[in-house]
Amino acid sequence: MAPLYDIAVVGYGPTGLTAASLLGRLGHRVVVCERWPGLYGLPRLTHIDDETARTVQAAGDADEALRDSSLCQYVWLNGKGETLVHIPANPQGPMGYPEHISMYQPDVENAIDKRLRGYGTVDVRQGWAVTGLDQDDDGVTLRLRGWNADGATADGPHDEVRARYVIAADGSRSQIRELLGVERQDLGFNELWLNIDTEWLRPQPPEFASATQYCDPARGHMTINIGTSRQRFEFALLPDETREGMTAPESAWRMLREYHDLGPDDVRIIRQLVYGFEARIATRWRTGRVFLTGDAAHTMPPYLGQGACSGIRDATNLAWKLHLVLGGRAPDALLATFESERRPHVTALTHAAIGLGKVANMHDTEAAAARDAAFFAGTMPPPPPFPPLTDGVLRQGTDAPVGTLTPQGRIRLADGRTGRFDDLTGYGFTLVTAEDPTAALGPERLARLERLGCAVVALDTVDDLDGRHGEYLDLLGAVAYLERPDFVLFGTAADPADLGALVDDLDAALSGTVGAAV
Repeated sequence: MAPLYDIAVVGYGPTGLTAASLLGRLGHRVVVCERWPGLYGLPRLTHIDDETARTVQAAGDADEALRDSSLCQYVWLNGKGETLVHIPANPQGPMGYPEHISMYQPDVENAIDKRLRGYGTVDVRQGWAVTGLDQDDDGVTLRLRGWNADGATADGPHDEVRARYVIAADGSRSQIRELLGVERQDLGFNELWLNIDTEWLRPQPPEFASATQYCDPARGHMTINIGTSRQRFEFALLPDETREGMTAPESAWRMLREYHDLGPDDVRIIRQLVYGFEARIATRWRTGRVFLTGDAAHTMPPYLGQGACSGIRDATNLAWKLHLVLGGRAPDALLATFESERRPHVTALTHAAIGLGKVANMHDTEAAAARDAAFFAGTMPPPPPFPPLTDGVLRQGTDAPVGTLTPQGRIRLADGRTGRFDDLTGYGFTLVTAEDPTAALGPERLARLERLGCAVVALDTVDDLDGRHGEYLDLLGAVAYLERPDFVLFGTAADPADLGALVDDLDAALSGTVGAAV
């Protein structure tokens, strides 16, 4: 019989890498099944936000992952080159990283891959495609075939792996989703764009050190910096243009010359293909012991820069819940909160991305003129703010902004160690208090937090070097806050007498009893 793993992860892109690394860090036996023999090695995503960078920090070496990254500002121009929207770069977001980061995906994937291979609990099986699955009450058996990369077919040797749960992170054309018979809802956005990734042969000109969207009704197009040494260019396909024609090398050079006056002396083309921008969401994200994540569960247009970020959020949301269930510290019912928390969040972002996509793909000149006038008059509504979580493992019945994200700053411990908060306190639940909570909690509750793997950080015993955590407590009007492993605020304690109830409510939420919506 195939050896039993705790979790099998299918797919080894950013979502699968993150899930495998976080679960490996938590000590679980993980097997990764990936059909391609190595990491992709080319950029697909080019942007992450500070929340995603914080997750990369938990899953790998963030400094190594972001070594060729840069700040990212966004400029939206109309067909005349007039500015419609300008979102400046913020070098210091609340998570301890720039709010918008232009990065080189292979660096991020290599850093996470290196970290997880050092745990000793993660088996990475590259070159194996999943061709079938069977479930029972105790686990899932995946049937594998060796993948022929040259022929793009699964015609190699047979094998099997078995795991208690499966995380499908195998992309928008997910084989696992197909095997489960899960349909997707099409939200009605479908556009074809030519993608050209390049490497600069000279120093990057200043005008390319940002993300610029050209909302030109004649042809929408955009460019974004990939760190400091690479550049992406994208062009909407016109009705008379085909995938085959636009993937010819001469088409790329024609577009680069026509729109940006660039040629072979300026850049080297490293990737050229036509993408289908779509918005689709799977009708269900869980079937028995199998979970759909990332593009297997949802796809969105790229205009908000949140496609990969959303997949990575899936991974970190699901990882800590699987950890508790596998360890017997929470019932299987906790896993239902994966979809109930993530679906509304990603659906809201998808609709926001569709709205921006309609602006970028407005081909009617009169409609585009009316759009421009609305922007200039200030009557065009801005994109909605990122939604908080509104359901799931959250403390209810308070005025605290539960479901929003908690900050990360730099701290210095009593032993002199200095660094990012998460690097010094660990990965898991964290209770941050203004003062030592020992007396308020008592030994029994402290023991419960210890069993949960919850770090307790009293700010009067550390140096809050950026003042970020103390300022956050002041903002909350609280003496303590409890954050989940995915940086979501579970709840706060208004005073020392409320600390014990906060811990009790976390227990109730994880067990699915009272005190929180689960």
